[in-house]
Amino acid sequence: MTHRFISAFAIALGFLIVSVPLLAHHGNAEFNMAKTVTVKGTVTEWFWANPHCFLKFDEKTETGDVRHWVVETSNPPDMVNLGWSRYSMKPGDAVTVTMHQVKDPNRPIGRLTRVVLPNDKVLGTGAGDNAGSGAPKPEAYPK
Repeated sequence: MTHRFISAFAIALGFLIVSVPLLAHHGNAEFNMAKTVTVKGTVTEWFWANPHCFLKFDEKTETGDVRHWVVETSNPPDMVNLGWSRYSMKPGDAVTVTMHQVKDPNRPIGRLTRVVLPNDKVLGTGAGDNAGSGAPKPEAYPK
């Protein structure tokens, strides 16, 4: 009897250990997926790393204030397959970002669907963004 209990307990514990990280990944639940928002701004950082890449940029509002946006994308391998690279953007670049903003419109956080770069190239995430590839090549930026 004790052997069965220990085995059942070990299986249940193993299941919980494996399933908790799956629940931790938020998916798109916090984003308003029914609406896109387009914002013009200046890149402050293009963070290229797993598990997600992040674009940070500043928007100058109509009142003259600056809003600091943080917009997530997918992981680097997915982004490369869509034409992106770690050199797609650099601080100071003027960009037009289309995204799904979080459900609270007062929070400048979003999930990127497409970006128009300073050279008018359009990069998308493949989520109905109608964007072609065309990321600048690494050699386009001086070392």
